[in-house]
Amino acid sequence: MQTKYIVIFGSLLSGLGKGGITSSLLKILDFYDYRAVPVKFDGYLNYDCGTMNPYRHGEVFVLDDKSEVDMDFGMYERFSGINMKGIQSITGGKLFSKVIAKERRGDYLGEDVQIIPHLTNEIISNIEGIAEAEGPDVVVVEVGGTVGDIENSYFIEAMRQLSLRNEVVFINLTYIPKIDVVGEQKTKPAQIGLRLLMQLGIMPNFIICRTSTPLLEKTKEKIALHSSTKKERIVDDSDMGSVYELPLHFISQGFDRMLMADLKFDGRPINKEKVQKWKSLVDRIRSADKEVSIAIVGKYMDLKDSYVSVREALVHSAAANNANLKINWVESEELEDGSVKRRLADADGVLVPGGFGERGIEGMIAAIKFARENGVPYLGLCLGMQLMVIEYARNVCGMDGANSSEFSDDSAYKVIDIMDSQKWIDAKGGTMRLGAWDAAIREGTMAHAAYGRLSASERHRHRYEFNSTYREILEEKGLVVSGTTAGGNVVEIVEWKSHFGIGTQAHPELKSRLESPAPLFMAFVRAALGSRQEKH
Repeated sequence: MQTKYIVIFGSLLSGLGKGGITSSLLKILDFYDYRAVPVKFDGYLNYDCGTMNPYRHGEVFVLDDKSEVDMDFGMYERFSGINMKGIQSITGGKLFSKVIAKERRGDYLGEDVQIIPHLTNEIISNIEGIAEAEGPDVVVVEVGGTVGDIENSYFIEAMRQLSLRNEVVFINLTYIPKIDVVGEQKTKPAQIGLRLLMQLGIMPNFIICRTSTPLLEKTKEKIALHSSTKKERIVDDSDMGSVYELPLHFISQGFDRMLMADLKFDGRPINKEKVQKWKSLVDRIRSADKEVSIAIVGKYMDLKDSYVSVREALVHSAAANNANLKINWVESEELEDGSVKRRLADADGVLVPGGFGERGIEGMIAAIKFARENGVPYLGLCLGMQLMVIEYARNVCGMDGANSSEFSDDSAYKVIDIMDSQKWIDAKGGTMRLGAWDAAIREGTMAHAAYGRLSASERHRHRYEFNSTYREILEEKGLVVSGTTAGGNVVEIVEWKSHFGIGTQAHPELKSRLESPAPLFMAFVRAALGSRQEKH
């Protein structure tokens, strides 16, 4: 069967949730036992997402194959359960680089190189190449940005051209504001956005409306009238308790049946067993009978999307432990005034995620010390593991001023140091230790209990590591090294002996799924629930 295509555009605003729509489509297609592969386009001229600002763009998601991609790939994986590949991430930087390289090579001799047809042909070649290489039933293309942006205008034109030679279903996500003073849903902004898309030669098959309250029938009728679209194809995407409810919400509106018809798929029935399994997991999130409070102490709190995979990994583990998750987002700089005890007093567990740079570091170390001295379960991820080592070196081993060479070249005890493989690297893009790496787990440790095996594969993104020069003294003073690289040379996981406290150089949150939560997060949430029971 020839691969079909679904293309999702957003109009009016960024951040409406195209990633959630794309992920829900992947899940719906899986419910019908069709294989789908997502592709994401970002108009930025960055070659990949690794050098983008987490305050503006959200977290950088890392794949097994070492690719640094947009955070939406994390959502694709969390919904589909399938590991993505770097070729599925297309940026403006990659596209222009390819076209210029071809021009320099002489591939376009005798031609004036232009956006149309050379750049648009490159886009179509990329998309169809992925379809040929992966062989899916459907390729789902998410077009980043907003209709009307210069950054994605050429990509939208390429998608129009794609539809001239392939079966393509177009979906537009738009925004329906509700102004409190007026008290009604306003459709005029959506009409303007849709008109712009139609001017570009694209008539959407479906219009999905993002709104704070359920979409009213009269609102659907008005949008349908002004977009030449049947009312039943105007789909509600109102606020819900959990993004994981979205595929089920779409199915409840009959969207799935219309989509299958538009794709010209046969009358294959929906796999009710798959749907019920997903519904059971979603119900766990909504109806847990326990509560667990986790303090995330980080440095990018102005944009919570900087830690979206950490948040979702906690959601997965809390649901699996039948617990309602409460997250206390704590800006680490605010703990440097000595308020750590007051700010973290109600936390059942403390988590310090990854990050770069010196700002806020001492606040994170104060939080780790509080957790260690007060028996609060702790999970440290990447930077959180490194700071766990620094805190232990300073306050247990007597290494006054112990630090990381990332933050201080003057420290007498650089217990965290730049990796040997990183010392002579000048380029910043894609040069860290990236992707999936195996770790050997020490038997009888908390890490061993969490993973249930003596090896684990997790994804990494870092330049600095545990300095093995200090390993012996740290272990003599009670720090447990529970995971290393296969040869034992590089420390991957450390633990406290006193109570649950694990730091991992990896980012296990990147492989967590609703259907298969990350083992270290599962163990952490269980420990936090135990801590809560003891307190109450």
